[in-house]
Amino acid sequence: MMIAGVDLAAEPKGTALALIDWIPGRAVLTDLQLGVADEAIVAAATGVTKMGIDCALGWPVEFINFVNLQAEISTGSPQFDGGIDWRRKLAYRETDRRVRQVTGRWPLSVSTDRLGMTAMRATGLLSKMAHRGIPIDRSGVGKVVEIYPAASMRIWGFQTSGYRASRDIRAQLLKSVLAEAPWLDLQSNTELMIESCDAFDSVIAALAARSAALGQYQAPEAALIEQAKIEGWVALPNASLGGLVQAG
Repeated sequence: MMIAGVDLAAEPKGTALALIDWIPGRAVLTDLQLGVADEAIVAAATGVTKMGIDCALGWPVEFINFVNLQAEISTGSPQFDGGIDWRRKLAYRETDRRVRQVTGRWPLSVSTDRLGMTAMRATGLLSKMAHRGIPIDRSGVGKVVEIYPAASMRIWGFQTSGYRASRDIRAQLLKSVLAEAPWLDLQSNTELMIESCDAFDSVIAALAARSAALGQYQAPEAALIEQAKIEGWVALPNASLGGLVQAG
């Protein structure tokens, strides 16, 4: 089983792609690239079982409705609340609220943060994949699944504070990850993961995508599936990191 992980940025600079080949008893990081353009990501998607993308794959339904309606404000209807509770409904998706419930931390808001620029690129990627015949389902059951690397690592029991900004913290964190996953063969990519937080997160995204491919993640409840198909859904692992290698 080949699994891909993408740490997506608004431009190829800052974007990383990892490919992990899962074989009985081992997982081999066969490729790790920085500065990855859309074409390389779409090409990788055609040859993998699952691709985990670290980026919001959609916007809150409430925000979508607001954008559609706000153009009519000059007519005096509709009337918008404008209060903080109303704004929070527009800022966060249902999956963001679930991440907050599970991890204690809010993800970035795709509606109100710079993450929106990256999400626009993600939408372009999904469109290109769909035109290649790749099934797209933002709720996570298709080939592409939304991943939150830092949240995945916290669920697996790792301390993540400061890892994106510090080479030394990444080095210690990677040491901890490999202690829990001695079956993970990074080949010659250890130093790149330590030097680049983007490379690091793409590998973690691939590990979390493997969890999703095995069904070991918190899927949306039946009542939320249609909403998740529009907004996207973060696949938070619900099994240990060590268990990922047990299936072929």
